[in-house]
Amino acid sequence: MAQRKQQQDKDVLKRLADSGEEAFQKFIGDLPGGNKVVGAANSLFARVDELTKRMRSLDPLERRVAELEKRLDALDKTKPATKRSTTASKTTASKRKPAASRTPRKSPSS
Repeated sequence: MAQRKQQQDKDVLKRLADSGEEAFQKFIGDLPGGNKVVGAANSLFARVDELTKRMRSLDPLERRVAELEKRLDALDKTKPATKRSTTASKTTASKRKPAASRTPRKSPSS
């Protein structure tokens, strides 16, 4: 019983909305430049509809990116950070002359 009343209410509201739209279109159509306004509104409706379809197609891509980011974070946590050793200090150390070949300095005598 309640569902039937809700259906009747929807039907009444739908009929009222439809008649309102028709009256509005007739009113706008009678005004100078009204046809351009109606055409622009219809064009806007089509563009918004197309945009919503495109946005819906982005949802699966966003989910994939989020999943990949989680996997990357998990990989980053499991691998420890490694330090790279530089060979520059080893190279300069091997080029030094041995200490034995140097002649000791004489201290100035007073």
